[in-house]
Amino acid sequence: MNIEKTKGLVAATFSALHKDGSLGLEIIPKYASFLKNKKVVGVFVNGSSGEGFSFTTEERMKIAEAWVKASKQVDLKAIIHVGHTSVAEECKMAAHAQEIGARGIASVGPIYFKAKSPSQLVDWCAQTAAAAPALPYYFYNIPRMSGNVVNMIDFISLAKEKIPNFAGIKFSDPGDFPGLLFCQSFDNARFDIMHGQDESLLSALALGITSAIGSTYSFAAPIYNKIIDAFDSNDLNTAREYQLMSVKLVGVILGTGELIPTCKAALRLLGLDLGPVRPPLKDLDASATAGLNKKLENLGFFKICG
Repeated sequence: MNIEKTKGLVAATFSALHKDGSLGLEIIPKYASFLKNKKVVGVFVNGSSGEGFSFTTEERMKIAEAWVKASKQVDLKAIIHVGHTSVAEECKMAAHAQEIGARGIASVGPIYFKAKSPSQLVDWCAQTAAAAPALPYYFYNIPRMSGNVVNMIDFISLAKEKIPNFAGIKFSDPGDFPGLLFCQSFDNARFDIMHGQDESLLSALALGITSAIGSTYSFAAPIYNKIIDAFDSNDLNTAREYQLMSVKLVGVILGTGELIPTCKAALRLLGLDLGPVRPPLKDLDASATAGLNKKLENLGFFKICG
């Protein structure tokens, strides 16, 4: 497979829901346009930020359909996360993603009975990838959530041989910069390795990474694009300045409430209301939202991202 390298920011999209918790698919075209205007180049749909595991297979396919359609209208690269407890359900969603014209699929591997070796993990992923042979397949490496603690150096070496449409990794293992560098450099930098921790984007850029998937890119992409632009211009002082702003931003988010509800509240403050979250997550109340607004003002967030 000819692997298309991603360059730029890919937003890990949040769920779009009505007040009763039902799907708010009609919001997605507005959301896609919002991201395009913030100079995001793609979307990662039904992942952790999108509460993918809180939806049924049928709901996730409807979400995927809405995002693929909206993404084509504004020219965003849509990667659909299809991870599930059942590999059969993964295959169903993978085949559907190919049918509707997604640009790629991704999965996290088994999430109840964990993969005990790179070989077990690759065997699971190979089944999912084979259900959508015409699409690039990305492994979503997020061991703190999936529980699949496998050496990515060994994984990528096996995946290259066993998965014909293997395209790369969403690398969301904080601190494993040696593994990130190895995967980025592997096989003459053949694969599309996307960094998955917003607070350390600059570190990843220094290792040769050219793309990243993140939660805060949905509402703070201008900050991260300033990091990328400064790095590309060899202005490391400015790049560090904006990376520090990102670190402070994430600190504000995590210091206010749970990541996903607070990120959705931040989007609401920017005029994009995606509705509530699904249990067990809990939405921010009015007091917490007001506090978030004040903290973001003090950070200078709205001057850059508003």
